[in-house]
Amino acid sequence: MAGTAPSEFQGNDPLAQRAHDPMKKTSLGIFFGGRSCEHEVSVRSARSILKAIDRNRYQVHLVGIDKGGRWHLSDDLDKITHSGAVEPFAGDPAASTSVSMALHHQGNLTGPAKGTGLAERDRPSVPALDVIFPVLHGTFGEDGTLQGVLEMAGIPYVGCGVAASALAMDKALSKKVFEANGIPQARYAVLTLFDWRENRHLALSTTEQLLGYPVFAKPANLGSSVGISKAKNRDELTRAIRTAFEFDNKIVLEESMENCLEIECSVLGNQDPEASVPGEIIPGAEFYNYETKYLDDKSRLVIPAPLDRQATERVQSLALAAFRAIDGSGLARVDFFVHRETGEITLNEVNTLPGFTPISMYPQLWAASGVPYAELINRLIQLALERHHSRQSIKRIF
Repeated sequence: MAGTAPSEFQGNDPLAQRAHDPMKKTSLGIFFGGRSCEHEVSVRSARSILKAIDRNRYQVHLVGIDKGGRWHLSDDLDKITHSGAVEPFAGDPAASTSVSMALHHQGNLTGPAKGTGLAERDRPSVPALDVIFPVLHGTFGEDGTLQGVLEMAGIPYVGCGVAASALAMDKALSKKVFEANGIPQARYAVLTLFDWRENRHLALSTTEQLLGYPVFAKPANLGSSVGISKAKNRDELTRAIRTAFEFDNKIVLEESMENCLEIECSVLGNQDPEASVPGEIIPGAEFYNYETKYLDDKSRLVIPAPLDRQATERVQSLALAAFRAIDGSGLARVDFFVHRETGEITLNEVNTLPGFTPISMYPQLWAASGVPYAELINRLIQLALERHHSRQSIKRIF
């Protein structure tokens, strides 16, 4: 069964090296929130991980990033997310303190400097982190920006690296990479805000000629179906384009894949990744939008997906091909369309930091593949440490 093979670099397992000292826990930072439309989803993911993680193995430290980009360290999730979003807790100086990342080799969190108004006794100690689990969905968390900060600081982190994260987040660029690797996709076009402002009529007529109706308009750099609209005529397309441009300066226009199953497959691993059993999403609306994903509970997940063996293996093979095409590491969820009549399989997109909420497909698919939630967290953290370890031999100075 996928997901049960031994982990890579087992002989150099940084976690196993701590086994001789049962009192020594791995210091884990969970980063969440962020400057993104997916802020609240990120908070839910962090809450879910926090409930499942093995506290005998990890000393957990929470770093919530508020919508203004400020970082807050706390040991109590509820005190800095009492509104469902990250906020500094004003009632107790020890409950939340501003921190930042030291950007030098093997850097770490730094706390408020002297002279900031806090008495010495009120300035909480800032922990050193062995590894970071960034559960920041969308911009400034899933797009390579945070990954770049962590690379500069020299701290291991869960998930894909800078290039893979940035590439997967930018749907316009990733589609070109998938196309170059022969991975089947829907027809699409890319539209910039500049081109839209210069000649809207040309943009509309070109879209109609290339893609027809119905058609989707989506921001190039966003997730959780934020800013996505389906258009069935020119008026709806105009509104859909305007909506997408509220969230990005570049958008993707894509033909609607009608009469298809929406299939998702989870990937886990570094150099030798594995694919989970696929699952089907049955949307509670015309398409799988933000509301049906997180708010109204009308969508249903079917695991395993109702595919025959050949289609299942094809989905898994394409999921691994897409993961390798972006040079992925750690994890990803890969989404597909499977036509109900022809069985044609088409790649939709790759998500490098998928949701970890209780209803999220990524952990549910691995649970169905024999890797329960807590063990999945362990494996992701170990993969992060292994990737970091393998990169230490790279020459940085010539």
